[in-house]
Amino acid sequence: MIRLISVLILAAIAAAAQTPAPIITESKQTYTGVKNNLTKLAEKMPEENYGFKPVAEIRSFGQLMAHMADSQLRVCSAVNGEMKQGTAASKTSKADIVAALKDSFAECDRAWDATTDANMMQMVKFRNGERTRLGILTYNTGHEMEEYGYGAVYLRLKGIVPPSSEGR
Repeated sequence: MIRLISVLILAAIAAAAQTPAPIITESKQTYTGVKNNLTKLAEKMPEENYGFKPVAEIRSFGQLMAHMADSQLRVCSAVNGEMKQGTAASKTSKADIVAALKDSFAECDRAWDATTDANMMQMVKFRNGERTRLGILTYNTGHEMEEYGYGAVYLRLKGIVPPSSEGR
């Protein structure tokens, strides 16, 4: 999935001379869509189902949302020149996990807002090396999509329609 997104971004870069929309504007639209779906997903799951695991070997729904919050806080804070560590993994209540998820999205919003077509190729320290701002943000969006897909199944198993399928 992440490779596919990277290929699409590279194709967008190649086509940038032919299209009037800036690369970052279009990339941020994808991020914003999955951000809205993930936030709604976390809000739609009832509190009593935050401990739900479809099978014993995987994360509970709450753990999945906490993982998303902590992961993207680390990733987006790196783009912002910091290395923040989240604490959502230690939370168990829906309210605390949703708050942590929203805080992580605020960090990502800052990263996206500070990224422009002019600086998207700027190298940023990330994990054990460096990557471009756009590469890191694209990686994060791909991870968000992957986790949303998992979370949507949890909702379906509880008879709840996921946000991206509402109104169909």
